[in-house]
Amino acid sequence: MSGTTADRKYVPAIVLTVALFFLWGMANNLNDILIAQFKKAFTLTDFQTSFVQQAFYMGYFLLAMPAALVTRAKGYKTAIVTGLVLYAAGALLFYPAAHYGEYLYFLAALFVIACGLAFLETSANPLMTELGDPTTAAKRLNWAQAANPVGTVAGVLIGKYFILSAIVHDEATVAAMSPAAREAFYRSEVVAVQTPYLVIGLVVLLFAVAAAVIRFPEHRAEETVGAPSRFVDVFRHPRLIFATVTQFFYVGAQVGIWSYTIRYAQANVPGMAEHDAADYLFASLVLFGIGRFAGTALMGKIAPPRLLAIFALVSAVLAAVAGLVGGQIGLYALVLASLFMSIQFPTIFALGMDGLGPLRRAGASLIIMAIIGGAVLTGLMGHISDLAGIDTAMLVPAVCFLVVLAFAVKAGRTLSGEELQPTIH
Repeated sequence: MSGTTADRKYVPAIVLTVALFFLWGMANNLNDILIAQFKKAFTLTDFQTSFVQQAFYMGYFLLAMPAALVTRAKGYKTAIVTGLVLYAAGALLFYPAAHYGEYLYFLAALFVIACGLAFLETSANPLMTELGDPTTAAKRLNWAQAANPVGTVAGVLIGKYFILSAIVHDEATVAAMSPAAREAFYRSEVVAVQTPYLVIGLVVLLFAVAAAVIRFPEHRAEETVGAPSRFVDVFRHPRLIFATVTQFFYVGAQVGIWSYTIRYAQANVPGMAEHDAADYLFASLVLFGIGRFAGTALMGKIAPPRLLAIFALVSAVLAAVAGLVGGQIGLYALVLASLFMSIQFPTIFALGMDGLGPLRRAGASLIIMAIIGGAVLTGLMGHISDLAGIDTAMLVPAVCFLVVLAFAVKAGRTLSGEELQPTIH
């Protein structure tokens, strides 16, 4: 069978898999909107709002390895259908959660969504390389990856126009309301998330049905990922361990910055509504996407470790400006940091994988589990914000980027020269 015929054979599967990149990008960045919405609806502290990301990334952390094992044992179709059903179930759970108005119920729903996304992310990247001619695999994967930032932007826009309200009520105004009016106000803010997530859940469920009937490559038995001997072996690679630690700090910085961008904007621009503050998050994601393309192009001229070091240093400086200067300047610095965050996750991943050979799968699983940093460090930032203010909390990402800088410098000295294989996040 020719390469062209093979690609045509799997066109429906390719289209659906590209859509998966969009869907998990959307889910990830809707969380940043939910943090702002729940803070107002449930009168939460910044630390309490971080439970959104803690519940979400705990789902990723706990299901990453089981998802990989299911993919290898049962094939891509089973993993994708399972992931989509869990994603849809979690989104649909927002409806009863809003009805009962309990924050804990929303956290449980987000955990279920993240469990589904763990299955989708584990299977989608390798699947794209098998959907057709191997000589066009890189092209297909690049197209799929391009859908991810589109999804992140879509998530913010959905949140801005369908969840966040343009109404600004300071604490004094809310306190002056009658008990009935105050209850109605909080209730309206909780219910605002109900319809968008109901629609998302139904759409994702349709994708699950489509995945169940679409033809995927036949399942082939492969060696078990994550076998104990493999994990013992990967711990003999110091750079992989350093990369895993670094990824923990990087993901914590990225998730923390985006989680609190709306909060930071409101704190530094008095009177700004969440609806308007979301524009700064939108700008951050656009710059992040631009940085991805620009950074990839620059890697043709600048060695990846050196470029990573430059971007990490600039990110650290910008986060420090946000933490120490504040105001409109600090807000602009925080938004601009996303431009330089863009290449860090895939570059850390690729440098950590360099030289692993047959241990690449086990090594990849280890690095991916480091995204739990998004839960831990976002919680730390929320706690610091409650104690010393949101500006001071932005010093946490500044320190995280210095860890990335140290890794980049170290990796540049020991790079084996094996071709780097980036991934998407």
